[in-house]
Amino acid sequence: MSAPTQRTSIQLYRDLLRLLAHIAPGTSPKSIALRTTVRAQFENSRNEEDPAKIEALKANAVRALSNYMLYQGGVQDKKKGGKLGAAMDNYHERSVQGMQRNGNDSDDKKGAAR
Repeated sequence: MSAPTQRTSIQLYRDLLRLLAHIAPGTSPKSIALRTTVRAQFENSRNEEDPAKIEALKANAVRALSNYMLYQGGVQDKKKGGKLGAAMDNYHERSVQGMQRNGNDSDDKKGAAR
């Protein structure tokens, strides 16, 4: 199989829809929402002619589904007591703490400026 960005847009679109059929089969609300999102993203970019932007859009589509698959793998791994799910939780917790610290720092700076 060729690299994701070497595939045509229509091939990538079909690949994404096939993958969505595995992620959320049937007509569940999740399935409908995912298909609608993919379809809308492709429709919004239908008339794009800049090759660099097309490649970036295709790479973003592949990256989004890869991230989703990684996340789902982590969720499944966590249920089985694996390290990936625990590592993802640890990373999320540190990220939230960092954002809270940065938010508090900016509040302190605003108060000092007054």
